Amino acid sequence: MTLDRVRELSDRWTVVVLALALIAVAYLVNRFAPERRKHIRRTVALFGFYVVTVVAAWLLSHDPGPWKARTAFLAALFEAFTGVSLVGLFIFDALLPRLRIQLASIISDISIGLAYIATSIAVASAAGWSLGSVIATSAVVSGILAISLQATLGNILGGVALQLDGSIHVGDWIQLENGRQGRVREIRWRHTLVETRDWATIVVPNSSLLAGNIMILGKREGQPLQYRMWVNFHVDFRYAPQRVVRVVEDALRSAPIPNVAGEPRPNCICMDFARDGKDSFALYSVRYFLTDLAVDDPTSSAVRERIYAALKRADIPLARPVQSVFVTHEDDEYAQRRNERHRLERIGTLKRLELFSSLTDEEREVLAERLIEAPFVAGETITRQGAIAHWLYILTNGQVEIRTRIESGPTRTVARLVAPSFFGEMGLMTGEQRAADVVAVTDVECFRLDKESFEKIVQERPEIAKEMSAMLARRRVELLAVREHMGAADKRNRESLEQEQILARIRDFFGLR
Repeated sequence: MTLDRVRELSDRWTVVVLALALIAVAYLVNRFAPERRKHIRRTVALFGFYVVTVVAAWLLSHDPGPWKARTAFLAALFEAFTGVSLVGLFIFDALLPRLRIQLASIISDISIGLAYIATSIAVASAAGWSLGSVIATSAVVSGILAISLQATLGNILGGVALQLDGSIHVGDWIQLENGRQGRVREIRWRHTLVETRDWATIVVPNSSLLAGNIMILGKREGQPLQYRMWVNFHVDFRYAPQRVVRVVEDALRSAPIPNVAGEPRPNCICMDFARDGKDSFALYSVRYFLTDLAVDDPTSSAVRERIYAALKRADIPLARPVQSVFVTHEDDEYAQRRNERHRLERIGTLKRLELFSSLTDEEREVLAERLIEAPFVAGETITRQGAIAHWLYILTNGQVEIRTRIESGPTRTVARLVAPSFFGEMGLMTGEQRAADVVAVTDVECFRLDKESFEKIVQERPEIAKEMSAMLARRRVELLAVREHMGAADKRNRESLEQEQILARIRDFFGLR
């Protein structure tokens, strides 16, 4: 068997072995690190070049000219490159991800690049090339490239520095010197890709990142990822700052808001009075910490909803610009029609409620005049178990859940109320503390009725107390039955007892004895 025949058989077996190795490594990468499967393309391309040069060498095996040796050299070079790429693919894209060892991508690129250089020199030496001439030629070429590609090399060195020192990582939110914000998607050799919230990608040269001052958002050593946000609003001078701050902070802290950190808690501050002596209102700001930097505007919108609803409940209107002029034709007549429409709506709401079924039309009209608007946004806690408040809520739009907390146990939902309905009646009629939490499931509109508004009616017609006590006892037992797992007979007995006790407390609370 001739030497050429042996080499031909050897090349064939090498092709088969490399093909099987490529299939095995590709399977491992797809299994343990599917996000890195794009790196398989480089190895497949090198293997393809190797196969082409092997075929070309076989076709030129009887050619007496120089192309036979040149093709054989290329085949050996691509064979070595394919082997290096396979080893790198196995180590950096299959083995290390399996062991959960994370390395900067630039480390694998440098390692494989150095291996290519070493194998190139080895193949050249085996082919009879002078090692000194190879190194000298490489140095001259490298010098020419360094002079002509200074900017590119600066970006490449910047990419190396960014990945090795770990100052910026993939996934970090950064703010560039021009004020643009975005999340780092990838740090490449020449540039870094930054994805913004408006669905755009900024290509930032690495040298610019190193030369400028880059702010990494929401990142502090030993602390969770969160970033402080500001929401501004204005209230005129008729309302004391301490009251505005208290109302807003209570609303923001009463129930969790999605993507708003619990610690540090949201807070409201009075920023200034009449800035530059021109404004007719005080400037307020709410500061909160955002936990998901991708949803800044939607979260700020949810915070504004809480602020608006809280101020509305407290009857604190947002400031209007002094230069605004509101013109309405037939102003008095329009106001009378609006007030009459609102009055009829409130009376109709009271008629539909079982609690007030025993009242006369005149008594409902009196109550309708005393109702106070109290809107809430979804997720807010309207009343808390154990709190003391002498008023009733009348639900006119939306849904709420009644949730009770048992000592050393979880919170349970015992009922869901859909408008029109009411809750908090025991606080109004007996003055006792709240028996459950009431949480807004949707945005809700409520009216609030306090004890003073109802007291005159009860004192003028005391028999109302007995009629209402029966209904209150029934609702009270329904709540207790969930907590204490009562049967039907127990519920009837308990309802009779509760009615007597509630009637006694109503009489004491309103001074009917």
